[in-house]
Amino acid sequence: QVQLVESGGGLVQAGGSLRLSCAASGRIFSINTMGWYRQAPGKQRELVAAITSGGSTNYVDAVKGRFTISRDNAKNTVYLQMNSLKPEDTGVYYCNAEAKYWSGSYIRNLNSWGQGTQVTVSS
Repeated sequence: QVQLVESGGGLVQAGGSLRLSCAASGRIFSINTMGWYRQAPGKQRELVAAITSGGSTNYVDAVKGRFTISRDNAKNTVYLQMNSLKPEDTGVYYCNAEAKYWSGSYIRNLNSWGQGTQVTVSS
C-alpha cells in the first residue's frame, strides 16, 4: 500500500517557525492531492493546507500568510513551512495523501494517513 512518515514537529515559542515533512513510500502509482490536517485537544481534525500534483494550493483562513505548503513530486514528499506560529496552532499534525498504488497487476485508490507529529507553541 502507501505509507506516510512525518517529521519536523516539536516545541517552539510563539512567533517561531517549524517545517514539517511527510514522505510517502510503497508501491505508488501516483499521488494526487497531499495535505496537512491538525487536531487540537478536544477538537475535531481540520484541514490546514492541501496541494495538488499540479501545484494548486488551498489553506484554512487561520494560517493564510503564515504557512506555506509545497511538494516534491519526484520524492513523493510534502512540506509545511509554518512561520509566525501562535499558541492556537498547537496540535497533532497529520499528513494525508490521495494515492493510487499497485496491488498485483491492479491499480487501487487509497486515502492514506501518517501517524501524526506533535506541534506545541508556547506563549
